[in-house]
Amino acid sequence: MRDIELYRTLLGLTAPWTVAGVDVDLKGQRVVVRVEAGPGPYACPECGTSAPRYDSKPRRWRHLDTMQFTTWIEADVPRVECALHGVKQLRVPWAEPGSQFTARFERLGIDLLRECSITGAGRLLRISWEEGWGIKGRAVKRGLARRGHDVVARLGVDEKAIAKRHRYLTIVADLEQSRVLYLADDRKQESLDGFWPTLTPAQRDGITAVAMDMWEPYVQSTRAHLPGAEGKIVFDKFHVVKHLHDAVDHVRRGEHRALRRVGDARLTGSKYLWLRRPEAMTEDQRAALRSLMHYLSQVSTPRRDRAREAVVRPKRTWRCEDSG
Repeated sequence: MRDIELYRTLLGLTAPWTVAGVDVDLKGQRVVVRVEAGPGPYACPECGTSAPRYDSKPRRWRHLDTMQFTTWIEADVPRVECALHGVKQLRVPWAEPGSQFTARFERLGIDLLRECSITGAGRLLRISWEEGWGIKGRAVKRGLARRGHDVVARLGVDEKAIAKRHRYLTIVADLEQSRVLYLADDRKQESLDGFWPTLTPAQRDGITAVAMDMWEPYVQSTRAHLPGAEGKIVFDKFHVVKHLHDAVDHVRRGEHRALRRVGDARLTGSKYLWLRRPEAMTEDQRAALRSLMHYLSQVSTPRRDRAREAVVRPKRTWRCEDSG
């Protein structure tokens, strides 16, 4: 009797549910808690109207372990015959529909899944990979159901490689609350196009900035769906600086080739001198950069023109077979 009272208290059961018995299998290290709903009548799960018992279906759920023993809840879940909604199964208070685990077991599973992989969490919980993935999927579904239509002012759009052979996911995130709002396969324009219809007009109007790299499909999708997109797209600093560095280095290489044609090799080894942040330079590096900049500004125009002409490929001619 004390076992029954203990598990009734631990499970927090309320009418009509009660613990009917507790079976302990010492050899198999398993505890089975048998729960009953009584003879009825019961409240219809749709409208709450009192309805008679129609039949019942045996179900079983994995619960939190009792010490080292795996613990299960077993119950014959009644179905009621409602005059308005027909035959409906009662909802059990310890698990959500379709789950083979109790809510408290899934809560533990979610905590473990946040700290390690599905494989690792499965070993600790003694469940399969598919069962672990199911717990994660239901948690995401519940989170999406709780999400309202609050306005997210600053969005981030990026792609993430998920496998070999250039497989990607498109990710849209709330930059202020650090949460993922949307996922889609690939990184095409159509990948991001699917996000915009999920927003209400008020949510679209409330967007003040969309941070992204310079990936053209994302730019085109944002322009097509977001009013005033030209003033809201913010390219991330990393890619802006990368393009700037590429442009500076392209000019340096061209100048270097041109000057070497006339025997001037002073730009040799200066690549990172032009790309380094000024605040990260030593005094010697600053002095070297100033000297190069001064020299290049003083190089005579004819000399630089001759140097550039030296790297221009001469016109080529081909002799064709005489006709006739």
